[in-house]
Amino acid sequence: MKTVIVIGNGMVGYKFCEKFVAKEVKEKYRLVVFGEESRPAYDRVHLSEFFESRNAPALELAPVNWYDDHGVELIVGERVVDIDRDLKMVTTARHKSFSYDYLVLATGSTPFVPPIKGVEKKGVFVYRTIEDLEDMLDYAEELKKKNPHPKAAVMGGGLLGLEAGKAVMDMGLEPHIVEFASKLMPRQLDLRSSNILKLKLESMGIHIHLSKATNQVLGDDYISGLDFGEDDVLEVDMLIVSAGIRPRDELGKCCGLEMGVRGGIEVDHAMRTSDPSIYAIGEVALYQKMIYGLVAPGYEMADVAVNQIMGNSEVVMSEDIDMSTKLKLIGVDVASFGEPYMPASKGLSIIFENKTKGLYKRINVSHDGKTLLGGILVGDVVDYNILHQMYLNGMPLPENAEELILGARGEGGSVFGSVMDLPDTAQICSCESVSKRAICNSLIENQAIDLKGVVRCTKATTGCGGCKPMVVDLVNETLKKLGKEVKDSICEHFEFTRQELYSILKIRGIQTFDEAIDSCGRGDGCEICKPVVASIFASLYNDTANKEAVIQDSNDRFLANIQRNGTYSVVPRIPGGEITPERLMVIGAVGKKYNLYTKITGGQRIDLFGAQLHQLPGIWKELIDAGFESGHAYGKSLRTVKSCVGSTWCRYGMDESVSFAIELENRYKGLRSPHKIKGGVSGCIRECAEARGKDFGVIAVEGGWNLYVCGNGGATPKHAVLLAEQIDNATCLKYLDRFLMYYIRTAAPLMRTATWLEKLEGGIEQLKRIVINDSLGLGDELEREMQGLVEAYQCEWKQAIESEEMTKRFKHFVNSEETDENIVFVPMREQKMPQPW
Repeated sequence: MKTVIVIGNGMVGYKFCEKFVAKEVKEKYRLVVFGEESRPAYDRVHLSEFFESRNAPALELAPVNWYDDHGVELIVGERVVDIDRDLKMVTTARHKSFSYDYLVLATGSTPFVPPIKGVEKKGVFVYRTIEDLEDMLDYAEELKKKNPHPKAAVMGGGLLGLEAGKAVMDMGLEPHIVEFASKLMPRQLDLRSSNILKLKLESMGIHIHLSKATNQVLGDDYISGLDFGEDDVLEVDMLIVSAGIRPRDELGKCCGLEMGVRGGIEVDHAMRTSDPSIYAIGEVALYQKMIYGLVAPGYEMADVAVNQIMGNSEVVMSEDIDMSTKLKLIGVDVASFGEPYMPASKGLSIIFENKTKGLYKRINVSHDGKTLLGGILVGDVVDYNILHQMYLNGMPLPENAEELILGARGEGGSVFGSVMDLPDTAQICSCESVSKRAICNSLIENQAIDLKGVVRCTKATTGCGGCKPMVVDLVNETLKKLGKEVKDSICEHFEFTRQELYSILKIRGIQTFDEAIDSCGRGDGCEICKPVVASIFASLYNDTANKEAVIQDSNDRFLANIQRNGTYSVVPRIPGGEITPERLMVIGAVGKKYNLYTKITGGQRIDLFGAQLHQLPGIWKELIDAGFESGHAYGKSLRTVKSCVGSTWCRYGMDESVSFAIELENRYKGLRSPHKIKGGVSGCIRECAEARGKDFGVIAVEGGWNLYVCGNGGATPKHAVLLAEQIDNATCLKYLDRFLMYYIRTAAPLMRTATWLEKLEGGIEQLKRIVINDSLGLGDELEREMQGLVEAYQCEWKQAIESEEMTKRFKHFVNSEETDENIVFVPMREQKMPQPW
């Protein structure tokens, strides 16, 4: 029996073990694994999640018994200190020796700590292991006992540095990111996208310091600040160093393996070192003169090493390593693929930038416009997976390449087509090297019958998880081709789609969550199904969020949008954006009385920010007494119907848009739906109300109104498409009633109208047949249901302040009348703002 020793039990070392035992060679090989840490392998990619739960076992890639069950000898808390290549033996720090036939070095990397004066002081940490995180948490708790507002800096604005910045926020410290380069994520982003990311992070209260070279760490025994030279000092109480990594290659040096000039153990395409019995994988391996700091290349290295040891010499490392990445940094989606930025001599760039919404999209295409070469996405990465596949597989671009980031124009659907159009060889899951063929064949060959089975068979989605949306689409499309039912169940407690559950609850007349779970579900419910059921009840009976508050989203529970500092915003309804001077003065008086920050929104309303929880009922009462109602800015419901001034004032106006906007908003106010809904009415084709960027939009033309549906702004803007032309007010209302009720009945949870139309079989033409031609015979029923909801409307704010029981929930503490003293404001532009941390 041959012995294989693996030194290192990180993510790549574990992946080697997993792929090794899958070969089922227990009788031929003995596998021994050394882990320097005291725990088995865990997921470093999601290390920052530890701050949310402090649950180390949740990060484990496999429990200890997994190793025993598969015949793997796991030795933790033991460091290998020497390799004798002649004797083929390794020695540990405890002077234990183990012989090997094959040795795999998976020692990974160590954080690079710049040689800065004072970096050894207390309060300086690296961000690498769970133990590092535990030490930081303990230190942060001690800081907060001495100082109510401690500050912490992160040295490094790359991927790991920004993850560490999230850790600082999660610990409740004021975060500062210090980067030597002139931009964040300098290896992945161009200057424009970096600036967008910087603005986004700063809006969240993170202080960004670019082009800063730290000369020394200030303080006596404990850190008190960073000195950048020339009297430039940043006072901080903690420092997390995340300035890059260095391969842990000391074992390779001590035993005389060939090393890179700047570190790393040199390997060939078979992951062999200069000693044919020794392999190196992961961040310690120098492949093609590079160290790869991503998990996907490390997993591929592990697979190659396993096959080589087993004698399968045909499996070798790819020539080109894909360094594409998609991740969520401190709540901001960021992705890059291919060549993210390049000179004009290599290709051309198409760029979309919206600083107000923190969006940046860039794609780089060949000079002939036929090939996608790379790109960058910040703020909205929903199309990353398909763009990445187009790049990897050299797929042809549409005639108008800009549609890849702006969306299809006109009446067409998605510019990307179906996921089934990808070649069978397309690598869907780069972490586990799972192809489209492997995913589809697992279903075709009956190895799996659903998504869970596909994941179990192929391990797709089990790495970073970024490929899951594409895997889900592949599974669903393959099942449809096989003639099998595809069910998009709400969750494990309800084995129904939202549409099916809607019908069941309606037919059975169920009106409470307990009745629903007892009648057609199981268990106690969860944070997924409870809001869905609440939404269905609201759509069936116009139940307000005051009913069964325990099953509502947090914003619905308190009838206001919670802000980043724990305060709330109040948005009274202003139908059509029209308001009298008297009511305008009431809003001003309320804002002044409660010292609220005021801002006019994009939907022609006035938002009052900074209200504390206990102040909400008082604010609402003053507004209600003046004739205002809830604007439902917190709910999945109608928000606003925006309008221009129309023919009453505008010389271009062709119809009275304000009156119609007010009529529409008053009709659909309080209407609960799978996602928020916005409308617009423009008095002419100049489109000042931006009606074609809304879920429904009405534009005045010669002979009546043109009605557009299923558009939206936001992260993925879509133009609304034409449903009906030159119709009168009554017809427009009828079509809108039918459209909205059909959407409410059939859409999935949290599905915008634009996405719903894209997934509706037959698209806009089918919708026209249903709404205009009444092809399903549902027209009268849909209109009656809408009228019932209109007649059942109640103002949720009014309900809350008139019920003594309801008002009890608007308190900071259940057993005390005290307010939250931790909320701090600072002055800015003559108004108060939340303290920026």
